[in-house]
Parts: sequence; structure tokens; C-alpha cells
Amino acid sequence: QVQLVESGGGLVQPGGSLRLSCVASGFTLQYYNIGWFRQAPGKEQEGVSCISDRDGSTYYADAVKGRFTVSRDNAKNTVYLQMNSLKPEDTAVYYCKRASPNTPLQGMCDMDDTFGSRGQGTQVTVSS
Repeated sequence: QVQLVESGGGLVQPGGSLRLSCVASGFTLQYYNIGWFRQAPGKEQEGVSCISDRDGSTYYADAVKGRFTVSRDNAKNTVYLQMNSLKPEDTAVYYCKRASPNTPLQGMCDMDDTFGSRGQGTQVTVSS
């Protein structure tokens, strides 16, 4: 079964850190661009960060630039999202999705130019 499974979320205080993982099954992750998206209650989904399949190029939304870092370990079929200096407005369910390898990263993130359905996601709550 082709799927992406997110994990690593939790409750953290403002200023804290979390590392999310996105593990692929049923396909080889290294051949796809992978993006992290999030959706807060009552809000539309937004792109957070995207990473290319080959050279590891990255894109970040302005809201997370300088605080979040996306990386991939193709040997483990996994993409990570390191989140530092977390803010209450980062509270959301985080999802990972895939795109074709030639998809421009900004479009992939900003326009959700991906395919496949979302997984269950992982909840991130930033609160004191």
C-alpha cells in the first residue's frame, strides 16, 4: 500500500523544538519531491516546506523561514522537519505529501501541487 505516515508531533511550550518524521511505504521516496503542509482548526491548509528529490533543494514558507529545517534520508525512506523556536501559531496538524520530481518547489508548497491523499498527520500543539 502506497502511503506516507507522519509522526513526532506533541505538546511543546513556546520556544521549544520538535522533529517530525514522514516515512514512505509502498514506494521509493527518493524519486519524489516531498512537502510538509499544515492545517490549523478553522483554517485552510498551508504549505510549510518542500524538498526536492535529487539535489535536496528546499523551499520554506515565510512564516517558518529561519526556524524550520527540512531534510531527507533516502536510505531510511524518510523526510524530516526540524522545528525550532516554535510559536503558538505553529499549532496545527502537519502532513507530508509527494509530488513529481520536476515540480517547482515554490508551486508545490504554495499551491499544493502534489498528488495522493493526505495521511492522518501528526498534531503539533504549542502552548504554555
